[in-house]
Amino acid sequence: MSALDDKSTDASASGGTADPGSQDSPKDKGGLAMLITFIIGLVGSLVVGWVVFPKVLYSTREQPIQFNHALHVEEAGGCDSCHYFREDGTFAGVPTLDACVDCHESAIGDSEEEAKFVENYVEPGIEVPWLVYSRQPDCVFFSHAAHVKKAGMDCVTCHGPVGESTSLKPYQENRISGYSRDIWGYDISGIFKKHEWDSMKMDDCARCHERETGSKGACFQCHK
Repeated sequence: MSALDDKSTDASASGGTADPGSQDSPKDKGGLAMLITFIIGLVGSLVVGWVVFPKVLYSTREQPIQFNHALHVEEAGGCDSCHYFREDGTFAGVPTLDACVDCHESAIGDSEEEAKFVENYVEPGIEVPWLVYSRQPDCVFFSHAAHVKKAGMDCVTCHGPVGESTSLKPYQENRISGYSRDIWGYDISGIFKKHEWDSMKMDDCARCHERETGSKGACFQCHK
């Protein structure tokens, strides 16, 4: 071995010659910084999208009258006393003023909400401008009679325990489209959904049909 080789060997052993891979290059440090920035931005975007943005996008409105479902179910005997089926089997939906006047032509209690209802709507003969949480699209056909009368389903199966509520939940309106938030549901992803009635969209209907009948059904059964 030559003297030059000995010097090279000694230098390597003593750390005199740096290993090119032992230190991070500026390029590697820049890539790590970009990755950290991306992760922070992603987490921030998720927080804004899931928590902050809905608060900005939706405004909250109160119903014109605070309706006590629990009291009416107890006094009238069930959901179908107000949400009834017509003679041809079609569903009446939201009760009209005429249906309410059958019992509330004048105030029958000491409730402030009932007094407001009689004064503002019954006496002048004005329909209550209810803020409807979710409307059935024109392209969709849904038969309440088939589900309630033929299949024997309870209202709570799809609508939840509305009959136990003593007041109406706030109506959240999209500031851009003007639509109710309930049209899309509060948990579109379904990740945090506890009950089927938390969203009640097409996928929920399909899952229920598949569970009960073994088939999701054909498109034309609901869509026209």
